[in-house]
Amino acid sequence: MAVINQTDRAIKIIAILRQASKNMVRPATVSLIERYGRNPYLILVGCLLSLRTKDSVSLPAALRLFELATTPQDMIVIPLNTIMDLIYPVGFYRKKAALLLAISQELIQNFGENVPDTREELLSLPGVGHKTANLVLSQGFNIPAICVDTHVHRIANRLGLVQSITPQETEEQLKKILPQKYWSEFNTLLVMWGQNICTPRSPRCSACPVAPLCPKKGVTHSR
Repeated sequence: MAVINQTDRAIKIIAILRQASKNMVRPATVSLIERYGRNPYLILVGCLLSLRTKDSVSLPAALRLFELATTPQDMIVIPLNTIMDLIYPVGFYRKKAALLLAISQELIQNFGENVPDTREELLSLPGVGHKTANLVLSQGFNIPAICVDTHVHRIANRLGLVQSITPQETEEQLKKILPQKYWSEFNTLLVMWGQNICTPRSPRCSACPVAPLCPKKGVTHSR
């Protein structure tokens, strides 16, 4: 394999994944944008519901909830038990229902009902970490940010694009090799690839068009 720098290799990988993932189911956030547009509040809520929950569960839950509430003011008038019923069976649905009420109240009291568009302010909201903040920035406001979830962290390391232990380390290393115009897209592509091909256990390397560019770091068994 010819020696190329990490930025060129990453761009080649992105081009391959764009083509290879065309017929894959889009991540939940992309589906929400297709239905509601770039609504930062709905993207924030959808992301919180998706934490430690599969998209196939979190997206229907979000859609049920959005039939009753699409603004913080809508949300705070819904009884807690009703929110729990609507979002069940997402993981930690009781905790998440209370969190949605707390965040909505915070947005009303301190941000004029609007989701803030800076990382610092987003991180000040209850239950919002770096992954959620970056997803809201990139998908809700179209502000360049790299959202590192479990798929991005795992696959970026397998590809040898980064050598990291934590998602935040992955984010910082990816920022150094990826031009900003690819930051938001990178998450979408790797989520689809992680759900379908580069799975946590026994990735489908024999069916992966990225294989010639992949050193398979950390992969001990594949199909």
